[in-house]
Amino acid sequence: MWKSDKKAPVGAFLGTLLFISLLVEIILLLLEPYSVEYAKTGVLTFPYALYAAVGVLFSTPAPVIALFVVLRKEEKISVKEFIIRSVRTPKPLKTILITAFFCLCALVFALIYGQPNGSPWYMMPVGFIVMLPFVGFAEETGWRGFLQPQLEKRFSYPAATSLVAVIWFVWHLPIWLQPSSNHYGDSLIGFAINIFVWAFAAAAIYKSTKSVLACAAYHSFINSIGAIFDWNKLFDSYPKETGMTIYFAVVFAASIALVVFECRKEKKTNGGSGISAGIAEAGLSAAE
Repeated sequence: MWKSDKKAPVGAFLGTLLFISLLVEIILLLLEPYSVEYAKTGVLTFPYALYAAVGVLFSTPAPVIALFVVLRKEEKISVKEFIIRSVRTPKPLKTILITAFFCLCALVFALIYGQPNGSPWYMMPVGFIVMLPFVGFAEETGWRGFLQPQLEKRFSYPAATSLVAVIWFVWHLPIWLQPSSNHYGDSLIGFAINIFVWAFAAAAIYKSTKSVLACAAYHSFINSIGAIFDWNKLFDSYPKETGMTIYFAVVFAASIALVVFECRKEKKTNGGSGISAGIAEAGLSAAE
């Protein structure tokens, strides 16, 4: 997403994100009683409609809003160019295969261990379509499209990815203060494990495809599983099932293997060779 030769304004992005997120969270907390009331009665009121609108338009999309504000200031980027950068996918077939693998891992895990919530199966593709712009792009443009690659220029690949995971996790924490949130009362440890593993998966997808669209699709697909399965018990609970541990281990190992493979290939293309060179280029030592 950052095309300038200048040093990327990571601090400006995080500062803008913090300002937007805090402002929006204050508004949501003030309106939270109306959301609780709606959950109990099902009666739609104007305060609840305002609560929902703020959440959909400004809470989850805070990363993409913050990034556009920063790019607009630094590069004078247009909305059209911003969208073009967000959907650009250099190698479509490769992107589809890699993204499909990680999506398939989550789906198989859900089919084996998930608890259906009673919704019809078609709610999952419907949920995916809705979440792609409002969740996938809303977050991934900031996390993987900008923050991840810029931090890799300053830190090692594991350190950069772990730092993004920490920021991603902390950014989600306010929803644990909202009783009407679907995360309210969930295990923070279980959610932290999710965030950590998925941060490495999404980072691997972006590093191998250079596609924000792929990361957005992966993020949206995982969230859409919650349309037909009890998402919280499946992903957010503290890992008690052996299958859950296996799932996280497979995804994490595949993420690391993919990065090593891609960077080893890049190293050979640039005249180097060997697995050690691939690991170094993958960012296990800080990128130059």
